[in-house]
Order: sequence, then C-alpha cells, then structure tokens
Amino acid sequence: MTTEPPLREVIARYRIAAKRALGQHFLLDSNLAGRIVRAAGPLRGVHVVEIGPGPGGLTRALLVSDAASITAVEIDPRAVEALLALSAQAAGRLRVIAGDALAVDVTSLTPEPRQIVANLPYNIATPLLVGWLQQARALKRLTLMFQQEVAERICATPGTAAYGRLTILAQWTCQTTLLLRVPPAAFVPPPKVHSAVVGLMPHAAQPDPALFRTMERLTAAAFGQRRKMLRSALKPLGGEMLLRRAGIAADRRAETLSVSEFDRLAQLVASSETGNETVQPDTA
Repeated sequence: MTTEPPLREVIARYRIAAKRALGQHFLLDSNLAGRIVRAAGPLRGVHVVEIGPGPGGLTRALLVSDAASITAVEIDPRAVEALLALSAQAAGRLRVIAGDALAVDVTSLTPEPRQIVANLPYNIATPLLVGWLQQARALKRLTLMFQQEVAERICATPGTAAYGRLTILAQWTCQTTLLLRVPPAAFVPPPKVHSAVVGLMPHAAQPDPALFRTMERLTAAAFGQRRKMLRSALKPLGGEMLLRRAGIAADRRAETLSVSEFDRLAQLVASSETGNETVQPDTA
C-alpha cells in the first residue's frame, strides 16, 4: 500500500460526518486499531470480514496484518467511496461491499478460514451477533467491539445483573473473553458510553439450527420476567415437569442457571417437540 492520508482528511474529503441513525462512531486511533487486530490472533491465511468500517481506520490496521483478504461491508455510500479509494491501493486484498450487514450472509462472502473483526455499529450490534452465533460453526473467531454494557452481558457469570439471554446464546456457542476496554475519547464523535472488545472462539461442537431456535425461545421465556421463578416463567415450555426432568429446582430464577443447565433444558424441549420425550406444557 502507498501512504494513505490521515483519517480526518478522508472524513473531510468524502464528507463522512457521523450519522446517529447508522450508529456511527469512527475509530481514528491507529495504535488502538492495531491492538484490536493483534487481539484477533494470528491472521495469516485467514479471510477477514469487517462490518461497518466507516472511513477505514480498522481496515487499515487489517491491511497491515497477515490476513489473506479483507471484505468490508458498509451501508454508508460516502464511506464506500472512501473505502474504494483505499481498495485501489491494496493490491487486491480489500473488497468493498455496499450493503446492509443485517441482510448479508457473511459465510457466503469468503472461503474458509474466516473471521469477523469489527467495530460494530451500536444500533445493530446485538442482532448481528445473534445471527453470527447461529453460524458459529463456519467462523474461526470473532473479535468485536460493542458498547461496554453489551460486552459485559456477553461475558457475564451466573448470578450477576448482566447475566441474561445474550450471555447464554454467546457462551453456549463460543468461549468469550473481554479483551480490552475503550474510552469514548478514542472515537469521533465520542459516544456517551465506554466500549469494549470481546473475543468469541466458537466451540468445536455446535447446536443445529432447530436447537438454536429452541434455545432462543427458552431464554426469551426464562429471562422475559427475571423476577419470576422458573416454574412460572417456563410454563409455556413445560414448567415444573420440564424442570423436574432436567433435575433443576422449580423455585430457581433464570440468572442462577449455568449455561450447561440451559443446554439441558433446551435439549429436553427440542426432544419433546419432535416426539422423543413426553414433556408437556404445564397448565397448572
């Protein structure tokens, strides 16, 4: 690559003023961008997908790495124009896709091995992550920046206020690690909250799509009314009978259950719905 102009100059040239509607907060600190890329682990031979690159701060750091290729998905046409200029200097290693990340199947963009490395737009970060967790078997690793509150939910432990539905889905499919915290001053414009980078390493064994959907329903019911005991929260899915089969006390609350206990419940619900078990909704 040739020497690129400073990111502030790129933002001015392409008039990429951050839009709140797009959840944009641009990462301009090249040292921090480099730390995020290093936190993603060895990238030699890996095809990286980046979501919401904006003017390309993290993209530049990825291009300096050993990644085999970088595919950047960006919805903002102003940023797309800037990224295409960067791509022209990248010797074929950077592909820019103009589109909505929520409508893109990342597993169709590159061959394996593939990773996702991204400073995610805050307003769509959670639905993006849940969608990728369903495809975790096709991903080598994910290194993602979230609002700190979301990052802490992903990495939470049972019995804490942050522990919830997103925790279960993430830790059921991946090993999660909070890698670094990022202050608002690292961004332009600075957000009102701190951010954090999370590493997600998919487990070797992954649930099939039907079981994942069951876990989504189970966790939605369990955490939908956190103060309820599970005997009440899970009535539509089997209530006390389901809990008895799983060996879980009916007076426990969702935030006290481990990921493995949620897995046990999901397996039982899925089995009952395919006719392999006799767990029935509790109507008492």
